[in-house]
Amino acid sequence: MKKYLNFIIISLIFSCASPPDIKEIKGITLKAPKPENIEKFLNFVTDVLDPDEINTIIFRIGWNYEFSSHPELIDEDALSKADVKKIVKHCNSLGIQVIPQINLLGHQSTLIRDQNGIAIKTKLRPLLANYPEFDETPEIKLPENYKWPNEDGLYTKSYCPLHPDVHEVVLAIVEELINAFGSKYFHAGMDEVFYIGNDNCSRCSGKSKAKLFADEVNLVNSFLKEKNVELMIWGDRMIDGFETGLGMWEASENNTHGSVDLIDKDVIVTDWHYRTVTNTHDYFIKKGFRVITCPWNVTDVAVGNYENYKKNNSDLYLGLLQTVWMPSEDFIDLYYDRPVDVVERRRRSIDTYKKLVSLWKSE
Repeated sequence: MKKYLNFIIISLIFSCASPPDIKEIKGITLKAPKPENIEKFLNFVTDVLDPDEINTIIFRIGWNYEFSSHPELIDEDALSKADVKKIVKHCNSLGIQVIPQINLLGHQSTLIRDQNGIAIKTKLRPLLANYPEFDETPEIKLPENYKWPNEDGLYTKSYCPLHPDVHEVVLAIVEELINAFGSKYFHAGMDEVFYIGNDNCSRCSGKSKAKLFADEVNLVNSFLKEKNVELMIWGDRMIDGFETGLGMWEASENNTHGSVDLIDKDVIVTDWHYRTVTNTHDYFIKKGFRVITCPWNVTDVAVGNYENYKKNNSDLYLGLLQTVWMPSEDFIDLYYDRPVDVVERRRRSIDTYKKLVSLWKSE
């Protein structure tokens, strides 16, 4: 009898921790909270996100995790495995899936901004700080004082996808995160990859940038499929920035757009556009991809995206995801109208979020 009761208890624990089966994405991206703010984060999930019918959190954990395979890559304010399990269990109990996200390929350095949101400094992320040999552009040094634009075209650094040792490190990190979160999905970032196929790289020079990008996506996807996990990436590198007029940020002007025909069709595209309503969701659907539309801080764009989603009958259109580009603690304080030092363009994402929630709650 005691063994039977223990079995029931263990089964209940695991059932509570299982990620929910979600048919329509109503999501938000949130940066991992600092360890001391976990309760604040969980209370927000309970008091706001759950009543707002949010069912998906893209959890921007990045390097803020206590990696055991490569502890040298642990960034400041790292969450422990126990912290992650606590967050995931709480969210799953409310029917909210938590999908880990870390930037692969690009965004291997980060910008430091002043009080007006202007980038003035830049620093390496842990991967290149500890493994400088992985740098796609080692000849380009980080300046003491940063400004954009600059003669090096430096926004953020990338790792070289053809370095023979890079995936031994990167995939170990990915495996730790998928094991900790227990999610059906993993978001690998891969947006705004400006440094790829560098002419000075002995491994990449002269190779197709579209194929280099696609091969990296497919390598990560193949690794995840072996673990029964599905890959999500941002979609900007798969769009022709010249043909669409979307430019170099929301699309590609560095010849990676041909990757759209080379990337595995079971990869999920999170399609972000912040300035105008686009039909790129149709573009990805016609190419055979599942797609999620992602607005940010312009309410009219979010409304237009929502309307496009509701009138689209394709099963490949999975839903909407509100992006948030500030610490989750700041987003929570803004939601409650508490004083917080956040630049105006980031503040507006609160209005966009609230509008999206009002739309899907009125259905």
